[in-house]
This record gives sequence, C-alpha cells and structure tokens, in this order.
Amino acid sequence: MNKLNDAVKNKQHYVRLKEERILNFKKLKSQNLSKEQEYNYNEALYKEYQKFNSDSAIFYVKKNLKIAEELREKKLLNLAQLQLANLYSSSGKYRESETILKSISKKELEKSLLANYYITYREFYEHYNANSRNREFLGQIGKYRDSLLGVLNPSSLDYKINKIQKNIYHRQFDIAKKELLVLLKDRKDDNPQYAMITYLLGNISEKTNQIELVKKYYALSATSDIKQAIKDNASLQELAMVFYDLGDVDMAYKLTQSAIEDALYCNVQFRTLLMSQVYSIINTAYLEREAQRKTELKVYLLCISLLSLFLIVAIIYVYKQMKKVSRIRGELYESSQKLAELNKDITETNKQLQDRNAQLSESNHIKEEYIAHFFNLCSAYINKLENYRVILNKKATAKQFDEIYRMLKSTTLVDNELEELYKNFDIIFLNLYPTFVKDFNALLVNDEQIVLKQGEMLNTELRIFALIRLGITDSVKIAAFLRYSLSTIYNYRTKARNKAVVSRNDFEEMVMKIGLISQKS
Repeated sequence: MNKLNDAVKNKQHYVRLKEERILNFKKLKSQNLSKEQEYNYNEALYKEYQKFNSDSAIFYVKKNLKIAEELREKKLLNLAQLQLANLYSSSGKYRESETILKSISKKELEKSLLANYYITYREFYEHYNANSRNREFLGQIGKYRDSLLGVLNPSSLDYKINKIQKNIYHRQFDIAKKELLVLLKDRKDDNPQYAMITYLLGNISEKTNQIELVKKYYALSATSDIKQAIKDNASLQELAMVFYDLGDVDMAYKLTQSAIEDALYCNVQFRTLLMSQVYSIINTAYLEREAQRKTELKVYLLCISLLSLFLIVAIIYVYKQMKKVSRIRGELYESSQKLAELNKDITETNKQLQDRNAQLSESNHIKEEYIAHFFNLCSAYINKLENYRVILNKKATAKQFDEIYRMLKSTTLVDNELEELYKNFDIIFLNLYPTFVKDFNALLVNDEQIVLKQGEMLNTELRIFALIRLGITDSVKIAAFLRYSLSTIYNYRTKARNKAVVSRNDFEEMVMKIGLISQKS
C-alpha cells in the first residue's frame, strides 16, 4: 500500500515520462518512409496510446486504414479495423464497433488475425456487459474466449492467461491461482502482463474472501499500471470498493478519484460508467466523514480557545494579586514603623493581612494549576518534536536514508495548501467576474461547452483561461502556478482554440475581454 500511495502521488511524473518517450519516438520519424513503413510506425504509436489515450490511438489507426486502402492490402486493412473496433468499444461507441466487426468476414480473414478477431469480440462483449449486465453477453464472452484458445499457441502467455480466466469463470480457483503464481515468479512489475497476473490473483482472493491478499494483489496491479502510465486501470476501482467495504472511506475516495481521472483521461467509457455507479456512494460517505471531522475540529478549537481565554484571565488575576500583595507589603512596612503608636491597629491590620494572604493562597493555587496545564501542553508538543527527532535519529543510525527521505519528501501539507490556494483563487476570481464561465462557454461550440461538476467552481481548463483573463498569458507562468507541464498547458490552450466559435487567432483576445462591459457599467 505504501508503494501504491507513492505511485498515486507521482502519477503525473509517470505520465510525463510516457509523453516524453512518445515525443522522442515521433522525432525519429523519417520523411522518406514507404507506405508499409509508415503503417508500422503508426501501429507502434497506436500500441503506445492504446491504454494511455484512446483518442490518439484512434487517430493513428484511422491513418493506417487509409494507408491499407491505398495499398489494397486486405490483411493490413482487417488488422486496422479490428484495432479500431476495439478502441470504439472501450470508449463507449458500441454501435460503431459492432458495425466494423460485422463488416469483417471471418471466413476470408487471415489465420494470423483470428486471435485478434476473437480478442476484439470478447472485449466488445466485456465492455458492453459493463453497462447492461446481460447474462447473454457472459455467454458470448465465454464463447469467444474458447475460440481464442483454439487458435493461440498453448505455450504462449496469452493462451495461459485466457485459460486461467476460463478456470476462474468456472470457479476452479485453486488451479487458476497455482498457475498464476508460477507466471508471477518470472515477471517484474515493469512487465506489461504483471498487472494482469496480479489483478487476476486479486480477483481470486476476493472470490475466496482473503481480504489481505485482495488488497496486496490489487495494490501491486494498480501500482504497475500507474508506473507504466496505463490509464485503463481496473485494479484501482476494485481496490476502492474493497476499502469502502472495509470502512476506510478516505482511501476509497482517494482511489476512486484517481481511477475516474485515469478513465476520463484515456476516454475509457465503460470504466467511467463502472466508477460512476459507486462514486456517488463513496463521495457521499467521504463528505459525511469530512463534515464530522470539521465538527470535531470546531469543538476542539472552541475548547482550546476557552482554555486559552481562561488561562489569560488567570494570569491577569495572578498579576493583579501580586500587585496587591506588593502594596500590602508596603503597608506592612509602614505599619511596622508606627508599631509603637499604632498598637491597637496592628490587630486589625494582621486580621486584614490574614484575609488577604488567604486570597493570595487561593490565587496562587489557581496560578499553579493553570500554569501546570500550560506546561503540560508545551511538554506534549515538545515530546512530539522529540519523538519525531528520535525516529529520524533511529532511522539515520540504521541508515534508513530512503525512509528519512520519504518522510521529508511528503507533500501532503503542500497539496492541502495548493487545494486551498486554488479554492481561494476560484472564489476571488468569480467575485471579480461572476459570469466568466457562462461568457467563456459562449465562445465555444455547443457540443464542446464545459459543464462543471457539482460543487466545482472552476476546473483546470477554466483556471488556465482565468489566468489569461488576468493578463498572465505566458504558458510557463501558468504551468508553474497550476503545477502542470508546459506541454499540458499548451494542449489545453490549443484544444480550446479548436473548439471556439470565433476565429482561433481571436479566441484568447475575446477571453481577455470577458467582463469588460459589466465592469464599465
């Protein structure tokens, strides 16, 4: 779980690595490629984008469709069609996917593509079943899995995994688990199949009620996917539900948020639909937990405030009593000088002194009690600092520098402050330009207008153009403020210009004029 938490925190780092790798690959493209070479080049990019960004994957597959038609290569055309059908089904375009699959003649299909054909059909029904939960689709999934096993090489990894999935479906868990553990020994977490193997182990553990193993294997699977920047991540959503069932709402909410972000980024529609079914439940529980914590925090703050106020009053009272004692001592000194003359007054003065000494004793008792309480509070904080120092000292003595580094590297405080910063930014900005979201959407075509989530004031895209409205047009400064890469900011700006109803060149200038009329009036 520690590895998973680190991976979730550094998710954007792994995405940047993936983007840099793809960008470097694109830079290697030669201008003198033949049609066949360009087809292979596009297919390599399709594989990079397949589980990362389905829209980009679709773009390169469509390019290959055109190339295959120009070459009149039936095999290449069928391969591209199968790839496009698979991408369409994962992104929720089931009719388009089914149309493509029905247009492919199985009898005329090359033997080398039969495995792709069966895989695409099997995943089509898996994706479709995620929405409708139709038992007929489960039968179709089993049918195409059996067909796939008939054409795969029995010694291949794909054959073994599909055979294991079949065993799981037929509840032969012991056989499936034994085979998976053998496969797991030969693979590290950077292997593309590592996440699938650990996911299936988690699935078996869940069906056999082995909760600790469920958490372990789903966490290993999700960590592997995140480090490889695979956005089609089933393990995260499964693990989120496990933690929700166990009552750990904070962890469930964190994992759900990450899973939804990945599904939306990759445009994996069936994953988004699956998560939307549980998101509202987890989100409601999380909000209730947060409300409870805020209530408790208010109570604690009120108690501390009252104690602090009481301590201040006690200190003032003690100070006044000390001044009073000082004055009494002065009076006693004068009285002693007049002892001979004021013998009768001594008795009365001593009585007054006794009364005031009793008051002083009482005030001293109060002072001691609350000063001790104050010292206890200070001592507690000192002890916490000392414990933290001892922990660091022990880890330093044990040369656990990685653990020390992890503790010092934690960004939780920074993340909370950033969240508060963006929240305050949204409130202040919308106070200045209350109609900004409406006016900004008016600059976009109807189908591309931004719809904010419930409780959301601005999203990332709106914040970028809010900064531009404030006169911050430098993408470097915007990226630094929002903690995104320069390429991400550039992509947001480019996509927005492409969606504009006005001229692309005039779009940002129009954004900078939002609110001018209302301000003048």
